Amino acid sequence: MREILIVGGGYAGFYTAWGLEKKLRPGEARVTVVDPRPYMTYQPFLPEVAAGSVEARHAVVSLRRHLSGTRLIAGTVTGIRAADRTVTVRPVRGNTYELRYDILVVTAGAVTRTFPIPGLARQAIGLKHVEEAVAVRDRLMTAFDQAASLPPGPERRKLLTVTFVGGGFSGVEGFGELLSLATAMLGSYPELTADDLSFHLVEAKGRILPEVSDKPGAWVVRQLERLGAHVHLDTQLLSAEGGHVVLSDGEEYDSTLIVWTAGNASNPVVHNHTDLPVDERGLLLVRADLRVGTDGGPLPDVWAAGDDASVPDLASPVPGARTVPNAQHAVRQGRLLARNLVADLRGKRVRNYRHSSLGVVATLGLGRGIFQYKGIVIRGFPAWLMHRGYHVLAVPSWERKIRVLAVWLTAALTGRDLVSLDSVQHPRDAFVTSGHTQGEGVDRTKEGSTA
Repeated sequence: MREILIVGGGYAGFYTAWGLEKKLRPGEARVTVVDPRPYMTYQPFLPEVAAGSVEARHAVVSLRRHLSGTRLIAGTVTGIRAADRTVTVRPVRGNTYELRYDILVVTAGAVTRTFPIPGLARQAIGLKHVEEAVAVRDRLMTAFDQAASLPPGPERRKLLTVTFVGGGFSGVEGFGELLSLATAMLGSYPELTADDLSFHLVEAKGRILPEVSDKPGAWVVRQLERLGAHVHLDTQLLSAEGGHVVLSDGEEYDSTLIVWTAGNASNPVVHNHTDLPVDERGLLLVRADLRVGTDGGPLPDVWAAGDDASVPDLASPVPGARTVPNAQHAVRQGRLLARNLVADLRGKRVRNYRHSSLGVVATLGLGRGIFQYKGIVIRGFPAWLMHRGYHVLAVPSWERKIRVLAVWLTAALTGRDLVSLDSVQHPRDAFVTSGHTQGEGVDRTKEGSTA
């Protein structure tokens, strides 16, 4: 029985494995997925997780529940050697070991792209994983609680100042949702006013949302500014030391919450630890049929899809165009990859990947959104409804669709759930301190170091 090894359980990896389970005959092949996380994250829901509109567990899909016929390994692939058909696996617990395969599928995904900006690594948080979205929400809500007990002044201002760096879809949606949440929270904090809030969106280019055309992008900027946001275009973050933000446009201010969403970088295992062919961006060179290789010929039994793959965009009129790294392509590439793998196992013809965009849709906070398909642009509440409708249909499994819909309907009837659970990130604090306040003979730093 042939061994199909899938590196990564994100969009493309999950849909490939899910499709193989449905299509493979008994005994035809064994499928193994290697990923350090036990779930696939539905990333378009992360901004709504940060705003509390979607429960964190509902934005992820359990691999074990939905891939019951697949062997799952909790670990990270740290090296790929196609020459001898082995990968190096570093398990979550235990020693590193080698794993052999007959067919390799690389769907490792991308990682957050960062730069050596002073203070960035210590102060900022990303928005690529569900844990980060939960932390962003809890930090904002905790900041409200702390600011409400302070008099007006620099310390209160810093607590209620939020900075998002990156004006792509993840950054704009996260920024809009968090601004909407903060505005709604003011009603529960009579000590605070809208003037206490300071939200900054920083983008290095001259416009945000590069997937939409210029006029809709400019409309989004105007909407955010109308809600009180500061949008800094053609601006870079120069420093974030100690939460003191320094921008290239000359502005400086203190910010407790800094969220970094400035794009993706190729996965290190693909870029640096493989003998597979990569392009100048560090992405795998992939043919239109999703085999790794060039037009001169594919590598035997090596396939790839998703954000770590440079796939020809056959639907684009631009010669040499490559598919953009987004959920639309990753999901559909994963589905086609499962069909192509089965066809190749049975000696049948494989198909090329071709997908025309269904348009782009973004939420800008509760009740506000934007949708564009070619020359058609829809703004405001209808676009927001389209955003919710599209994503509840796109999230895998009926179980997740029902859970998400239930939360949305509950929120529509009862309002937002404005509760911070920031303390769950330090679950041993109450046990370690045993009710003592800091400084009453309990060394929290020392005790907490074992947590």
